[in-house]
Amino acid sequence: MTRALHNPLNQTLTRSANFCINFIVKVPFSSSSLQTIENTHSKTLSNPLYNLLPENQNPNQIVNLISSSLKQTNSKLKHLQNDIKSLVPHLGSNEITRVLLRFQSDSFSALTFFNWVKNDLCIELSSHNYSYIVHILAWSKNFHLAMELLCELIDLVKDRSNCEDVFEMLLFCSKDCNFDPVVFDMLIKGYVRKGMVREGVMAFRKSLEAGYLPSVISCNCLLNGLLRLNFFDQCWLVYEEMGRVGIHPNSYTFNILTHVFCKDGNVDKVNEFLERMEEEGFDPDLVTYNTLISSYCKKGRLTDAFYLYRIMYRRGVIPDLVSYTALMNGLCKEGRVREAHQLFHRMVHRGLDPDIVSYNTLISGYCKEGRLQESKYLMHEMIGSGICPDRYTCRVLVEEYAKQGRLLSALNLVVELRRFGVPISSDIYDYLMVSLCNEERPFAARNLLGRISMDGYVPKQDIYYKLIESFCRCDSLADALLLKAEMEHRRIEADRVTYKALICCMCRTGKIHEAESLIEEMLKSGILPDAQICRALIQCYCKKLDVYKAESLLKFFAKEFQIFDTESYNFLVSTLTEDGDVNKLMELQDRMLKVGFAPNSLTCKHIIHGLVNATRLEKQKLLVS
Repeated sequence: MTRALHNPLNQTLTRSANFCINFIVKVPFSSSSLQTIENTHSKTLSNPLYNLLPENQNPNQIVNLISSSLKQTNSKLKHLQNDIKSLVPHLGSNEITRVLLRFQSDSFSALTFFNWVKNDLCIELSSHNYSYIVHILAWSKNFHLAMELLCELIDLVKDRSNCEDVFEMLLFCSKDCNFDPVVFDMLIKGYVRKGMVREGVMAFRKSLEAGYLPSVISCNCLLNGLLRLNFFDQCWLVYEEMGRVGIHPNSYTFNILTHVFCKDGNVDKVNEFLERMEEEGFDPDLVTYNTLISSYCKKGRLTDAFYLYRIMYRRGVIPDLVSYTALMNGLCKEGRVREAHQLFHRMVHRGLDPDIVSYNTLISGYCKEGRLQESKYLMHEMIGSGICPDRYTCRVLVEEYAKQGRLLSALNLVVELRRFGVPISSDIYDYLMVSLCNEERPFAARNLLGRISMDGYVPKQDIYYKLIESFCRCDSLADALLLKAEMEHRRIEADRVTYKALICCMCRTGKIHEAESLIEEMLKSGILPDAQICRALIQCYCKKLDVYKAESLLKFFAKEFQIFDTESYNFLVSTLTEDGDVNKLMELQDRMLKVGFAPNSLTCKHIIHGLVNATRLEKQKLLVS
């Protein structure tokens, strides 16, 4: 390498090449002169004069260099990256495609190169590059990786928000390489997987127009996607198109369409459809019958559901757990739990082991009828069978105990379940805490909190709010403040309802100064008071006969927060009437009118009462004198 640099001929060639390149860039050529060939998909300048440069500096040689390196060992790509660092900017979409096409019979090398460009060189690959690698992988039967990259291509086109069409690109690229029409099936599935079902329908139709028949599997995938989105009309259009072009449905197709009938509410047309299904040579299978039985049960048509259940045996289709559970659920909805339980026993006698859904169906049915003893018996039977009650089981039982006013029994049930090793979800604990607070039993709720906190339960802010409110309603201010301190330690901020509960409790228990301090804290937190807080403070001061302070606060709330609470005003008027000082009463009314308080009928009653009191007191003074 060193000798080559000192060679005079080599130096002359290098200087000549540099001169020619600079001349080409600076001097405009005529149409007959040598020009740079531009390609929208390529960054390389295909100029013959580049051939005067060493191979690893010649942009025209980048495809050969990479291909040669790939043919030796894939690990050489990283070493090559350093050797051709100056050429990497010339590795455009066109060059990437040329390398891929050279290795279309060696999918491993093609994929290695593709990932090297994408991950190591961090070059943004074009939609066409993706299309070629998808074709190469599909042709090599590497369908899993092909589907992954096809989904990436779908996302790529979607994110770029351009007018590119994935189907058209795949079709265009298929002309230059070996390809398997299965890629168009994969495209339909890819669209459905990405939730782009409308695009999947378009790909289905374009495949037919191009002369490629999608497989029944991809059609079923498309029908399933349309069913999930409740596009029932589109389902039938796709099915009709399948029949027109000769794509033969299978039993899975018919089961999907049975679901369409049931979800669309056309259960009455099912018999006609089943006849067509039999004409096609397909007998309804277990999935078909279960779909129909479940649909009939949901619509309350138990007679039809049990008719199908009997037909299944005649046709040699043995009902499974799904069949029995659907029928039991239908019976329970109509309040026929005893019959559902009998069907449960019949299912067990026929050799089927009940699962969690079967037990939950019966437990829920008994709970709805308020028959907790039977529900609990089933729960024990379930645990004895080695089936652990789930969140639904626990929730149904606990809620029914609470509904019957038996919260203590609900708590005992939770303790019992924990002893059996059944995990209790946090929402059940939340429900119990709220129920205890609603029954004004905050001490029991706090004791429960203490026990379950050791199991890792962390109460949400709503639970803290409920507990504080409940303690405040019981005038247990100290306990409420302890909980508030615990909230602050957990960095949970109090809301207006919590502040209101605490302030009202303080006012009821005569702790007016603490209430005022809490209002200041509330205002610093950016929470504004309401009429109820205003009322609690005014009433507290009035009970202490501090009318001046009550009036000041009333004005303060009106001016600062536009709270004009007539009830507070009337309470203040009522307090003054007890003194029988009519002058003070009239002066107060004048001052309040200026602030914005207007008297109502109750205010007039209080004033009349004050006048009566004043007259009575005057008479008493005259009698005494």
